[in-house]
Amino acid sequence: MTNNADSRGIKRVGVAGAGLMGNGIAQVSAMAGYETVVLEAREPFLQRGMAAVEKRLDRAVDKGKLDSADRDGALGRLSGTLSAADLGGCDIVIEAITENLDAKKTLYADIEKSLLPDAILASNTSSLSITELAASTSRPERFVGLHFFNPVPVMALVEVVRSGATSDSAADAAFSFAVSLGKKPVSCRDNTGFIVNRLLVPYMLDAIRAYEEGIGSITDIDLALKLGCGYPMGPFTLGDFVGLDTLYHVTEIMFDEYREKRYASPPLLRRLFLAGRHGRKTGIGFYDYRGEKPVVSDFVKR
Repeated sequence: MTNNADSRGIKRVGVAGAGLMGNGIAQVSAMAGYETVVLEAREPFLQRGMAAVEKRLDRAVDKGKLDSADRDGALGRLSGTLSAADLGGCDIVIEAITENLDAKKTLYADIEKSLLPDAILASNTSSLSITELAASTSRPERFVGLHFFNPVPVMALVEVVRSGATSDSAADAAFSFAVSLGKKPVSCRDNTGFIVNRLLVPYMLDAIRAYEEGIGSITDIDLALKLGCGYPMGPFTLGDFVGLDTLYHVTEIMFDEYREKRYASPPLLRRLFLAGRHGRKTGIGFYDYRGEKPVVSDFVKR
């Protein structure tokens, strides 16, 4: 495996958050040769995230896609912590926690107490304003958006988002860092939803509205988009995969920004969110995943 470390001066990487996105980012960082430190608020969350990385790497070895030496090397470069002070020696810290503005601002204040003056602070947010996040820190010129996609080890795209305050050097370093991870970055300006969600979210919401209006069943709409457009999965399967709680929060943020109906959460999505039926992560969303194969959940049946 090629060691890509030291891209534009980046040698040590911090990841704040060991959830699905955070542990995926940590994995690709460690596999690219970077010493990587993962920060979590609680030990059980940290252990779960680190175990997820080890499980994926073990599976890759079992399938012959990864050498055991490369797996061991990546795991050796990966460590976890419950203290933000342990991110102090990192050249870039990528925040990957829940889409909550106040929670992110609180975390940045804690991280910046020990962060190197020239270090880059990045957010994996999929919808919040990079400008607003950057303005809450002491380093808006060193703040960027690095929006990875789920599952991070598989998806090639990273959206690199700069605000009006982001320096050229920080943006260039973030772009080069994404390339060093084996990703294909694209640059976009700071608008809510960036490129992908600006186009994808209205499509997913329109599919829900189509079902609400009786245009087709959930399974037929999913199948139609797969076969008619060549998509790997239909909009309802995709929603369950992304997480209906995540989708709901994104719609709230985007509607607040644009005030257009196409970004407004349909009633069915809101009911699923309030009922705690968030898709694959909870076992039930548009589909029920608790049996041998997914079936349309009773909650959404007409």
